[in-house]
Amino acid sequence: MWYVPHMISTPIVIITSLVLLLLLFLGWKLADWIWFGPRRLEQLLRRQGFTGNSYKILHGDMKESAAMRKEALSKPMKFSNHIAPRVIPSVYHTIQRYGKNSMMWLGPLPRVHIMDPEQLKTVFSFFNDFQRPTTDPFIRLLIHGLVSLEGEKWVKHRKIINPAFHLEKLKAMVPAFYHSCNEMVSKWESMVSREGSCELDVMPYLQNMAADVISRTAFGSSYERGKKIFKLQTELTNLVIQASLETYIPGWRFLPTKSNRKIKETNREITTLVLGIINEKEKSMKAGEEIQTDLLSILMESNMNEIKHGRNSKDVGMSIQAVIEECRLFYIAGQETTATLLIWTMVLLSSYSDWQERARAEVFEIFGNKKPDYDGLNRLKVVTMIFNEVLRLYPPVSMLGRTTRKETKLGNMTLPGGIMLSLPIILIQRDPELWGEDAHEFNPERFSEGVFKATKNPGAFMPFGWGPRICIGQNFAMIEAKMALSMILQHFSFELSPSYTHTPFAALTTQPQHGAHIILHKL
Repeated sequence: MWYVPHMISTPIVIITSLVLLLLLFLGWKLADWIWFGPRRLEQLLRRQGFTGNSYKILHGDMKESAAMRKEALSKPMKFSNHIAPRVIPSVYHTIQRYGKNSMMWLGPLPRVHIMDPEQLKTVFSFFNDFQRPTTDPFIRLLIHGLVSLEGEKWVKHRKIINPAFHLEKLKAMVPAFYHSCNEMVSKWESMVSREGSCELDVMPYLQNMAADVISRTAFGSSYERGKKIFKLQTELTNLVIQASLETYIPGWRFLPTKSNRKIKETNREITTLVLGIINEKEKSMKAGEEIQTDLLSILMESNMNEIKHGRNSKDVGMSIQAVIEECRLFYIAGQETTATLLIWTMVLLSSYSDWQERARAEVFEIFGNKKPDYDGLNRLKVVTMIFNEVLRLYPPVSMLGRTTRKETKLGNMTLPGGIMLSLPIILIQRDPELWGEDAHEFNPERFSEGVFKATKNPGAFMPFGWGPRICIGQNFAMIEAKMALSMILQHFSFELSPSYTHTPFAALTTQPQHGAHIILHKL
């Protein structure tokens, strides 16, 4: 009997010891995550020449960054093309204070700024070493498809999608571009017909026009359902952006809150609608009907051919879910990019009337009052110069992010795994060392001999990215934008309204926070 208590206590001691060891291990992991790990990375980065604020436990620079953004967006700025302090205030001030090789802290994660064009080329070229960072699960509902894939999966999807963006396919879509642009111009004409001029916020009109183009070119005969998909996609985007502005709590996105339920319901409805269109097109293809010229039909034909020729391979073609994701990505990327380019182009041409007149003269020289055609759009030199300058000063995406999965060489630097890279396009494209002393000025003349002679390093111009992963829809966006601007210039002159406030800010793209109020005059 003397030994019973001793025998019982032995397993208790073992269990207690194991629990204590587990708690010590978890405590160490937590301490390493919030303090020792960041401190080690900070020392490594400082040895590589990066400078910045010292790490502050847990929140890093996030409190200061949030305060700077709130302050920047609280009031408009004086009209100027020097918009970085308002669009990316914390990044701008960090680089101003610490130089181009600077770093910031997103909580316990360090983010370094890369601004050297040769280093940028390396980042874009070796995309398996420098991958896109993992995003919030709700953000992934918007940023999915080709833009979010890595490695062999990206290669496969790009190969299948490429045929949909060949120039001969885009040429066949020009009538759809014209139809959508003509509807918008006709609305504007009816608004100015009585007085000869009117004031309006062109932003929603240009966004709706770009959405209409996507609906027509993506779904063809299913255009009306395409419009409904876009309406839901817009609702989903607004819901996700609102959710992303709230304090991020791990696991919160999976709780059945009212907002979370609405996001998931809207997402399911979009998926169901796209799937219905895909099933109809697949049925007509199998019945031997003629392949239509809309992007979804071309994509599905390319996918079916890939599956047919790779029949003996296990991983060939795209799944239906992948096709749905590519359609949804095309909606967001296509609409946002073109609309943003046109909005800022109208704002800038309203402010620089000499360039508006030069662009209009070119449009009338090539088209007169006739409908713009594909060949003529490709001969618009002045308009192309203007668009390039707008894309330089107001790039659709102000910053791109990458991350290192393992220790990686970048020029003469060695970056440890787990480092976030920030590529501040909006600053690189207005760096006086690369673009000259007038880097903040609107001067399309710099592009008169093309991109290569506009800057000291062509790698400094990247509104659509650079390298193998350059935006696949670049030509689509430019042809659509040329059609829209040509038709606007044929019918109207325009100037900034006194009610216009200059409020660029970063949403999904760089947009005017309070719209683009412009006065239209009928020609």
